[in-house]
Amino acid sequence: MTRDLIFGGVSVLFRDNRCLTEHPEYDHFWLAITEREEARYAALFAFEQGLKARGFRLVAGVDEAGRGPLAGPVAAAAVILPEGADLPGLNDSKVVSAPRRAVLAEAIRAVAVTWSVGLASVAEIDTLNIRRASFLAMRRALAGLRPKPDHVIVDGSIIPELFLPQTGVVHGDALVAAVAAASIIAKVTRDKLMDELDAVFPHYGFCRNKGYPTPEHLEALQKYGPSPFHRRSFAPVKHLLEGRGSF
Repeated sequence: MTRDLIFGGVSVLFRDNRCLTEHPEYDHFWLAITEREEARYAALFAFEQGLKARGFRLVAGVDEAGRGPLAGPVAAAAVILPEGADLPGLNDSKVVSAPRRAVLAEAIRAVAVTWSVGLASVAEIDTLNIRRASFLAMRRALAGLRPKPDHVIVDGSIIPELFLPQTGVVHGDALVAAVAAASIIAKVTRDKLMDELDAVFPHYGFCRNKGYPTPEHLEALQKYGPSPFHRRSFAPVKHLLEGRGSF
């Protein structure tokens, strides 16, 4: 079997051990990579397996993308994975390349018991603040799951006003399979939305920066002012609107 693995941020293509003898001088290297990656991947499911051993049958992971950008919505995804899900290279979306994220997102949607996406708009971010808006997006993502989960694993802090058993796991997107899957779906969804906004507002480079405050983005903000999709409550945009000068 051939798999595409993510190891140290690099995609490594390898075949099963029968093929390693084609390059015996590298056998120890490839075997070390294989064993480390397989151990990491197996560990991703340990937390969910522990919950299932306690009687929770449908365990969802939830994560968000887009808390830091100056523009665009915040997106959240919720995912329930089946037993034995085969998603080689699954990891925190931040350490997976964009092409690999796209492949993984398609695989996750295909294999998941259920998955859902929730958004909170720029207006909601400015009204509620980004933390509360992120929780709102997460609740919306979880509300879209069919069947409903009986336990939720959250990346980071638990979600207020969520009337389901839940556990917060710091760095859950790197430690728990369902949360990692949610982080991939959330990131791919939000990136696509920012690509679509780029077609309407090309000055800001949204297709490249996804709304984050890169030098290119800040320069465009200074030159053209904010678009309707910029977050007025975020300091660089707020200061610009208040006439406090350049960034």
